[in-house]
Amino acid sequence: MLLQSLREQVLEANLELVKRGLVLYTFGNASGIDRQQGLVVIKPSGVDYDDLRSEHMVVTDLDGNLVDGTLKPSSDLDTHTLLYREFPSIGAVVHTHSEFATSFAQAGLPIPAFGTTHADYFYGPIPCTEPLSDAAIGGRYVHETGLAIVRRFRGLGASPLEIVPIPGPEIDRGSTLALGGNSAGLSSWRSAAARPSATDHLQPIDPLAVPACLVAGHAPFVWGRTPHQAAHNAVVLEAIARMAFRTLTLKSEAEAVSQALLDRHYFRKHGATATYGQPT
Repeated sequence: MLLQSLREQVLEANLELVKRGLVLYTFGNASGIDRQQGLVVIKPSGVDYDDLRSEHMVVTDLDGNLVDGTLKPSSDLDTHTLLYREFPSIGAVVHTHSEFATSFAQAGLPIPAFGTTHADYFYGPIPCTEPLSDAAIGGRYVHETGLAIVRRFRGLGASPLEIVPIPGPEIDRGSTLALGGNSAGLSSWRSAAARPSATDHLQPIDPLAVPACLVAGHAPFVWGRTPHQAAHNAVVLEAIARMAFRTLTLKSEAEAVSQALLDRHYFRKHGATATYGQPT
């Protein structure tokens, strides 16, 4: 069977989403890519997770053309393939409608880096896209969803709620700040990590350093180097979204971790100087 190993990895990633409570019924999907062959393996559309088998996984090319399989691919295929084309370092994509991450997406808000749990996996806030236009929704909607993610990571298309005016003299390098909480408390949220300029929110984001994005009014898309890693990141994303929501519930003016603490925790797990875990 074509790409048998990758089919099994993608199946396991999909089942992990169910096991961890990130999907209901047939919500959500996971995919993986074989970069050498330029082929994508993805969950079939509308098939109950209890019935999924590796032979049910659908194989397409990077343009979404069917290569192998008897079932229709996930309806989110065009978003997956676009992310693979635009983010060549990633090897798998996961999409869920997990409760807390989706709540932030529906509010059009990023998830701030409030603690070290977040910093261990994501080097900064989880960004949120700008809302799709009526024309984008009425056109190639799934493709446009992917474009919104790519625009956000290229430093364009931030959610309007990520940037608000900051009154008073506390910021001396600009007049806007990326937000990080709920609609009631976010307007007063201040980053303890840095005091950004008006254009800092437009800086490009490394998709491997922040392997997730919230699509405004929709839900999260998450990725990784492998299907297992993408599913793992999706589980962690939901956990930190839940923590962020509760943090803001307890203290609406909660601040993000300092840059020093963000660096310390992120780089102990990532990069050439990583110290976490056992040597390989």
